[in-house]
Amino acid sequence: MKLFDTHTHLNVEQFDGIEDDIIRQAWQNDVNYMAVVGFDEATILKSLELSEQYDSLISVVGWHPNEAGSYNDAVEEKLRQWLQHPKVKMLGEIGLDYHWNRASKEVQERVFRRQINLAKELEFPITIHNREATEDVYRILKDEGLPKKGGIMHSFGGTPEEVQQFIDLGMHISFSGVLTFKKSDDVRQAAKMVPMDRLLIETDAPFLAPVPKRGKRNEPGYVKYVAEVLADVKGVSVEEIARITTENAFNLFGWRPEDD
Repeated sequence: MKLFDTHTHLNVEQFDGIEDDIIRQAWQNDVNYMAVVGFDEATILKSLELSEQYDSLISVVGWHPNEAGSYNDAVEEKLRQWLQHPKVKMLGEIGLDYHWNRASKEVQERVFRRQINLAKELEFPITIHNREATEDVYRILKDEGLPKKGGIMHSFGGTPEEVQQFIDLGMHISFSGVLTFKKSDDVRQAAKMVPMDRLLIETDAPFLAPVPKRGKRNEPGYVKYVAEVLADVKGVSVEEIARITTENAFNLFGWRPEDD
């Protein structure tokens, strides 16, 4: 069994100095592949460093909505350069965050649209951060249209009605530890509706640790718990979920490690 954690933050301070241990533990838990998501300059540079170091890691780079206030032409030029790196396979995470509101809604929307258009121009898929902003995220994605290679609704936590909207746009849907939470019946109902060829799994480590690790620091190795619940929801084996979600990730990222 080979699992792909399609969204992890091994590049943040919670893992500083122990990245090697965490990656090896993930491998021991059948998590063979990881996408390390950078969201500002420091985490992007760390993501690139890790993906250069490990064949089984790739990088995702973008400017998080919580950082939207610092986005400018110079940042965009740096993004263009980082996107040329051979291990960078997606632009993100981008989107809207109305929980923290660290930048105004207007600024977040402008930066979101700029990065969607950058991804379209350079033909990169995108991964979307949506926190308490579903209506506006949907409106903007519908307005702008997806890049040719599509994208991911990362750590999906919405309703069956909402998931259908994003499926209809052409997005992949990625489930995190939220799927395992006791109160997440809506999310599990949404997962039932996602076509098998659009399903992905992730941890969003170090955040959102799944049951039975809830309340602890999340790690890529824990994506197996998400796979187990998703298998139960879909009525298939964990091995089948591993096979399908890993193949979907390879296809979306346009990447397959040489040893696979």
